[in-house]
Amino acid sequence: MRLLLVGPPGAGKGTQAQFLAAHYSIPHISTGDIFRANLKAGTDLGNQAKAFMDRGELVPDSVTNEMIKDRLTHSDAASGFLLDGYPRNVVQAEVLRTFLAERDTPLHAALELLISPDEIIKRLSSRRTCRACGASAAADATGCTSCSESDLYQREDDKEEVIARRLEVYLEQTAPIIAFYRGEGLLITIPAVGSVAEITELAISALGRLS
Repeated sequence: MRLLLVGPPGAGKGTQAQFLAAHYSIPHISTGDIFRANLKAGTDLGNQAKAFMDRGELVPDSVTNEMIKDRLTHSDAASGFLLDGYPRNVVQAEVLRTFLAERDTPLHAALELLISPDEIIKRLSSRRTCRACGASAAADATGCTSCSESDLYQREDDKEEVIARRLEVYLEQTAPIIAFYRGEGLLITIPAVGSVAEITELAISALGRLS
């Protein structure tokens, strides 16, 4: 299965990516993980990205694209992969399409997690983060379920006004790739409301109908 997830911040892409990757026995490839790995290893691409980041500039598409293409050549991605956080715009989507076509390994689907802006704001603004390990926790949690620490806080980007701006940026920059993949005949949309297990079941059921 060669799959990517699309949807706004707070739709649960990271969580669903983990469960779907495990279900299909494919690597969960996150742009954040790739950046951190390249920076830590001091690769040429990592050094290029660091130069932009040190100047407070966005890492250009050209560097991000090369990192992704390099990651997709690793042996664990030979039988499939799940992309999370990439592509973020139509230019990146076109680069990915060309790269996969050259390798005769086209995408099977782009899975959209659909959720209303009001639900996103409600979900994210009530979320708390563990200061020790970075895992998310519910608003009424008294401790982290991942590491048992009790120091939970609200991230700056989980405040309502910041979330609203993040959604604006998403609509401006990332939402057009939904139209792109709809045009490619690859878009599958499921509602991202309900329990994690219910959403995962919906996703697997929808993907199972692929011909």
